[in-house]
Amino acid sequence: MLIVGAGKVGWNLARELDDRGHELLVVESSQGRYATVEEELQHAVQYGDGSELWVLERAGIQRADMVIAVTGDDEDNILISQVAREKYGVERVIARCNNPRNLQHFDLLGIKPVVSATDLILRLIEHEVPKYGPLHLLDLPQESLEIIELDVADDSVAAGSQVQELGLPDGSLVISILRDGSGFVPTGDSVIEAGDEVLLVLDPGLEPRVTPCFTSPAERAA
Repeated sequence: MLIVGAGKVGWNLARELDDRGHELLVVESSQGRYATVEEELQHAVQYGDGSELWVLERAGIQRADMVIAVTGDDEDNILISQVAREKYGVERVIARCNNPRNLQHFDLLGIKPVVSATDLILRLIEHEVPKYGPLHLLDLPQESLEIIELDVADDSVAAGSQVQELGLPDGSLVISILRDGSGFVPTGDSVIEAGDEVLLVLDPGLEPRVTPCFTSPAERAA
């Protein structure tokens, strides 16, 4: 396993993986940071710029079963991920995205999975603050699917209705209802209650047609 970047993320990740018995090597381009990390990781850290091929080759990327690019520079993480996958055939590549505005660039280049701390925190905020509207839990563009979460408003069409009575469009399906801290997979005659959190799987583009079933008329008019 090859980790490129020994900042707080890379260093802590390396320590956890090392404690769990994984064989790994960390590459760090800052000499000062390298010296600090080397005191603890010793033989498992190497000095060099991970965006340069000869450094990656010296680190053994051609033998790595996984490459984790977690530098503080998104351009470097994109480059390292592409090189690992396309030049050296590494099947498992994980990249860090520091600026969520760059997520589209990772996506366009087919780099995944990509971890963005900012994006993860934003999703947690959306989950805790219902006024932000539908929460996109998962987008699967290659599979042409989306999973969203909606809160059921007191005066919505869904409140008090059975799942089969909602009249949802083809390509949409209620897959879970969360109520009072627990969830269940509904059947057609399961009754949705106000205050429930409903998970739906959708074909892309159906969200505007599905959301009105679960929101109040006032929200729809706003």
